[in-house]
Amino acid sequence: MSFILREAEKIICAVLFLAMTFLGFANVVVRYGTHYSLAASEELLTNGFLLLTVFGAAIAARRGEHLAVTLVHDLLPRPLQRVVFGLSLLLTALLLGLSAWYSWQAVTNLMANGMRSYALGIPAWYYQAAVPFGFALVLVRYLQHAVEMLRGTASEGIPDV
Repeated sequence: MSFILREAEKIICAVLFLAMTFLGFANVVVRYGTHYSLAASEELLTNGFLLLTVFGAAIAARRGEHLAVTLVHDLLPRPLQRVVFGLSLLLTALLLGLSAWYSWQAVTNLMANGMRSYALGIPAWYYQAAVPFGFALVLVRYLQHAVEMLRGTASEGIPDV
């Protein structure tokens, strides 16, 4: 069970990518075999890419591989580096928390207005339901990495923080 919790976003991304690959391949085969297209494939693949992006961001956050501009940080003396790191940590956590909150508000709005998807006609919020949880997972994984950096156990990162 700990493996599943530790590697949840990797498992989700692998399953999503595999399903999207099969769906895309099936669409190509059907299109060339019958000269018709699977109309729902575009809708499913587009929303699959959205989920891959969010859960892929969680993988990057856990590894500390997000884009970072450390020029100013590296030029500062050690005590100020700690302050800048703390400020960055606080602002990033705030941004991710707000992203999770507002994406949840978008899901509840979709649920309330009854909007349906254009190809399959299912409730549109089905596609968006995982996004706030994805942002929350990015936040958790980012905080995990930040704690490792502060303890000095991260494989890479800001030394002596």
